[in-house]
Formats: sequence, structure tokens, C-alpha cells
Amino acid sequence: YELNLAVRPYIEQIKSSQYPSDVQQNLLLEVRQKVLNELINEKLTDQELLRLKISVSEKEIDITIERLKESQSLTDEKLRQLLNQEGMTMEEYRQNAKKQLLRARLVAREVRSKVVITQEDIKTYYENHRAEYTGEKKYHLRNLYIRVPSYASEEDRLMARRAMEKIILELTGGKPFESFTGTSFDAPTLAEGDDLGFFKLDELAPQLQDEIVNKKAGEFTQILEADFGYQIVYIEDIVESGGKSLEEASPEIEEKLYKEIVNREFDSWLQALHDRSHIKIIN
Repeated sequence: YELNLAVRPYIEQIKSSQYPSDVQQNLLLEVRQKVLNELINEKLTDQELLRLKISVSEKEIDITIERLKESQSLTDEKLRQLLNQEGMTMEEYRQNAKKQLLRARLVAREVRSKVVITQEDIKTYYENHRAEYTGEKKYHLRNLYIRVPSYASEEDRLMARRAMEKIILELTGGKPFESFTGTSFDAPTLAEGDDLGFFKLDELAPQLQDEIVNKKAGEFTQILEADFGYQIVYIEDIVESGGKSLEEASPEIEEKLYKEIVNREFDSWLQALHDRSHIKIIN
């Protein structure tokens, strides 16, 4: 009865899908087996809770629910509406909260107290996931370009190239980048310029990534060929945000490692409980 009751929502969902009948049948068998295993796990942990005399009070359940409501900015009415949408009563919700509290205490007793995270563990994780803590680097880019139409003659293309080479020379000599906009170098068109805005490196074309990755703010690229002609890209600024040092990231990493290890150890503990228990499944 308990198994059929627990499986019912999944059965309704699968049967309302558009899967072929043979696929539906396989899914139903898989779901039934998965739910059965979960129910067995619940029975085993319930027995351990009784054996170890672990319990929670109604007041503790109230506090847990109030904390949840506060964190989600929920009123009693809003919470009941959400539960109603999920097809759950407040009493069922309280029972679920109780199960979670009991499981947390069981984990704390049987698993968590035996888990130790060292500073070396934290440092190793930080080094292996450095990209997560280096922050986000964005490049503020401007460009100067001379348009060269696809139908332009070879002579016009050469003139445009020479004009860009002259700009490079003057930039190297210290002339401000923005002063070239609208300047004529006897090229087919005037030198034009745009403020391109901010970009992360991986948002740029591979050719441009290679050009700017090792450059500093105030530096510029060589002459780059583009579909519209020739351009020079200037790095106006480089902004980094959100980075964390090892010391700043340590509490977050410790909590993350703790959860990973605790979940893994709990699964091992539960498997050991399975192995020493007498479980009989009657089909």
C-alpha cells in the first residue's frame, strides 16, 4: 500500500506522457524500483532513530518552518497556497520537515562527527578550482577602423593598410587613441572609431582573444583584418570583480567539502546498514 501510494504521482505523470507503451512500461518499472529502495532506506533509518532514541519536538519543527518562511519571505497563507499547488497538506509538510530534522541528527551522530576537513584539503580544492575564485575579468574595448568595400581595388586596399600603419606609428609615439577618429590619411575612407563596451575574453573572436589576452590597459593590437576592412583595437580598461583569496574562500570551500563527504559517507553508512539487515522483497 505504501509503495503504491508513493509511486502514484509518477505513474500519472508517465501515463500522461506521449511515450510509446513499451517505453512507458520500462519507466514504470524503473520508478517503482527506485521508490521501493527509498522506502527501504526510510525503514532502515527509522529503525536506527528508534534504536538511538533520536527525536525532535513539535517546537523544533515549528522553528524550522518559521525559518524557512522567513528566508523565502512567505506568509502562512502563501505557504499554504504553495503546498496546495503541490498537492500537499500542512500536516504532510510538517511530517516531511520532521523527517529532515531526524535525518540531519542521525547524520550528525553517525557520519558528520567523523568527518574532518583539513586546511590542506581546502587549499587543494582552491588550487584545483581556481577559475571559480579568480573573479570575472572584463575588457573595455575601443577600435579604430578604415572600411574597405569588398569591391575595392588592390590599390585602395593598399592605401587603407598604409593609413592604418601610420596610425600604429603615431599611437606608438604616444598620440591619444581617440584623436584619430574622423582623420583622413588619403585612404578610401576616413578612420572611424567606436566604443565597443565591455567583454569577457571568451566572448571575443579567437583572433582578438589571442591579441589582447596578454595586454594591459592602455595598449592596442596590431592591424587586424575584418570583413569590413582593417581595424586596431584599444584596451581602454580591464576590470576584475568577484575574486576571492584562499582565506576569503575557505569557509565556503569547507562547507562544500563537508557536504560532499557527508553525503558520500552517509551513502556508505546506509549501504553497511543494508548489508547487516534482513530485507525480504516479495513480488
